[in-house]
Amino acid sequence: MILLVIDMQKGLIDEELYDCESFMENCIRLIDAARKKHVEVIYAQHDAGPGSGLTIGDKGFEIADEVRPEPGEKVFIKTINSCFGNKELKKYLKKYLKKQEDRRLMIIGLQTNYCIDATVKSAFERGFEVIVPEGTNSTFDNDYMNAETTVRYYNEDVWEELADIVTVEEAMEMFER
Repeated sequence: MILLVIDMQKGLIDEELYDCESFMENCIRLIDAARKKHVEVIYAQHDAGPGSGLTIGDKGFEIADEVRPEPGEKVFIKTINSCFGNKELKKYLKKYLKKQEDRRLMIIGLQTNYCIDATVKSAFERGFEVIVPEGTNSTFDNDYMNAETTVRYYNEDVWEELADIVTVEEAMEMFER
């Protein structure tokens, strides 16, 4: 299994995220549990381009201190929503998980309706067993739905056939297997 941490960047983590405090606590707990159980944790960072505040060199591009990678953990930079848009990440996952009988990819991070959604769908299409722990993805209000409705819509409806939606406790138990 791999725990994929997506876009947990200083420029995106904000109190206006849906249930921000609980979201951060859940992500921190899962990352810590994965490390203790020697589950590989890899990161993806979004580079939105110059002037966005989310490009290499910008403070907002940096991974948040609370969830920053430890030495030796891989970090991949992407420029589109799906993490699979990064060819090196795609190759790495294919190679790593090809050696394993276990093709489970647990996905956490930001934002539910952008990079998490695109990555869940791309991972499913590539034959991964996708796991999304409840309370480990979040987003902001948008023109069509408030953030809570958006998170619920994706977690409870859109990904229903694509991913196993589990509690944080169930996710941590999966690290035991």
